[in-house]
Amino acid sequence: MDSGAAVAGAGAGARAAEKLCRRCKVSYDPSGNTRLSCRFHPSLFVCRRHDDQKRYYELRDGDPPYAAKFYDCCGAEDPDAPGCTTDLHRSYDDDD
Repeated sequence: MDSGAAVAGAGAGARAAEKLCRRCKVSYDPSGNTRLSCRFHPSLFVCRRHDDQKRYYELRDGDPPYAAKFYDCCGAEDPDAPGCTTDLHRSYDDDD
């Protein structure tokens, strides 16, 4: 085997060891997984009024109450907002 094929084979082995995180959808190496590796929202992005009447969101005049869209965990209104919680990555292969 030539050195180019050996390097390509080593790269394929490294990629095979990576997993996909089911929380943040990022590929990761399990050997480097720490409690700060994964950044995610533990709750869903919802479209409803806050039950506790907190004003995490800004409604404009004439907006219906259901116009409020936010993450239920932290109140972030942007669906692409960075996660509010960090923890270990969890792959689809891991037990719940």
